[in-house]
Amino acid sequence: MGFNRQLLETALKSGIWYNYLPSSLHIFDSVSSTNQILWDLLKNGADKNSIVIATQQTAGKGQWGRQWISPTGGLYLSVGIVPKLEATDSYRLTLASAWGIAAQLRQWCISVGIKWPNDLVLHGRKLGGILTETKVHNGQIIQAVIGVGINWANPVPDTGINLQSWQASQPHKAISCLEILTSTVLLGIKSGIDCLCQEGVSVLLSRYLDLLTNIGEQVYINNLLGTVVGVTSQGKLCVSFNTDDTNEIKTPEIYMEPGTISLGYRESSVLL
Repeated sequence: MGFNRQLLETALKSGIWYNYLPSSLHIFDSVSSTNQILWDLLKNGADKNSIVIATQQTAGKGQWGRQWISPTGGLYLSVGIVPKLEATDSYRLTLASAWGIAAQLRQWCISVGIKWPNDLVLHGRKLGGILTETKVHNGQIIQAVIGVGINWANPVPDTGINLQSWQASQPHKAISCLEILTSTVLLGIKSGIDCLCQEGVSVLLSRYLDLLTNIGEQVYINNLLGTVVGVTSQGKLCVSFNTDDTNEIKTPEIYMEPGTISLGYRESSVLL
């Protein structure tokens, strides 16, 4: 059964928090990559706020050029936005999207958290991820594409979880179909970007940290044991080190760029 566009539009227009209907929706059964398809559409004059949705990707992309396995049954979408941000602040778009999506799913009593920097997790397993790409001119972002993949009914590895199977074990089935999940994700991205633009990065970061699962996690950096204590507004991981034998966390602190340290789905992590 194909994706029901009318059901999605009805869900978006009747949302509790927004009466929101994107100006340009492009829905496919299968694409190479929703991010790439959206960039191609933008190049050919599509609305800068266009959205691409698919239930399968054949060449999905993850962070740092990694392959994103995207079998049929998942949700894969990309959203175009034109933020008023400097290029150095581009990671705020990922922070905003991660918080917004997690917060919207939690409104459905689905206890989603955030694993730094861009994963959505449920009961310690990966539910989805976010990939933000930007086009920059004179140090300013002139176009951004936010890509999101969510496990709905697709097969997942041992470290993953899909929402449909998880809901089957719950007393109440909160999200009944892929279209409702899609509307929730789109509203989440919108609410996150609205928070960033209207309330500011300090408010956004506070909300992001409230849902971050890595706080207190121990990591090894250059053979030194540190503890995750926060994230900066540029998306850097803040790690603090013990300086004596009392296990009290003290300075110095260091700030790790995304991609320089792996926070895996295990008890401790290491520098890449």
